[in-house]
Amino acid sequence: MSELSVVQLIAIWVVPVLLAITVHETAHGWVASKLGDKTALMLGRLTLNPLKHIDPFGTILLPAMMIMFAGIAIGYAKPVPVNWRNLNHPKRDMAIVAAAGPFVNLLMAIFWALLIRLGMALGESGVALLYMGVAGIFINVVLMVINMLPLPPLDGGRVATGLLPGPLAYGLSRLEPWGFFILIGLLVTGILGVLLWPLLEFFLGMFSSLSGMQGIQFMRVLNALMGK
Repeated sequence: MSELSVVQLIAIWVVPVLLAITVHETAHGWVASKLGDKTALMLGRLTLNPLKHIDPFGTILLPAMMIMFAGIAIGYAKPVPVNWRNLNHPKRDMAIVAAAGPFVNLLMAIFWALLIRLGMALGESGVALLYMGVAGIFINVVLMVINMLPLPPLDGGRVATGLLPGPLAYGLSRLEPWGFFILIGLLVTGILGVLLWPLLEFFLGMFSSLSGMQGIQFMRVLNALMGK
């Protein structure tokens, strides 16, 4: 497998990453609109235009800094605004709205796996689809797994807050101002990798099987896409 140039790597990653971020955020707003809150709709956030969802610090600067100093990218998009007071059943519906993001990442991973099948069927002319499909599966699995951590302001924290009884939900919600710093601390110390790797390995294996690729072949392509 020949080494990919920087331009090739950017071309392969840009569409899967932008789709993973924009569809994730749009899903939150779309589900909220169906449950009574039209805030995101009125503010023009129910769109697949990535410029509407990019946060200069969280989407660009922070991932670049994390790659430089920790060797892995972590960041966030501009959150879609949701006013819980407008929801039909605020506590329950906030959990559903939060779960919508990781759920669409799951659906997108399935889409990219099927795209890999198409790329393999096309042979040499489908190599770009194969590479892009592996990138799509990886970024969506990572977003899905990280976002389901029960730590506010991650989606999993909001789901947990919606499911827990009042006092426990309130106690968990108080972590929200510090949640992202806790996440970075877990990442830098390696604890996050230990916690998440079994889930990442499981889902990557599942989607590589769905794609029709052998696990070893999938990981070779993924390593090439990560410059390894």
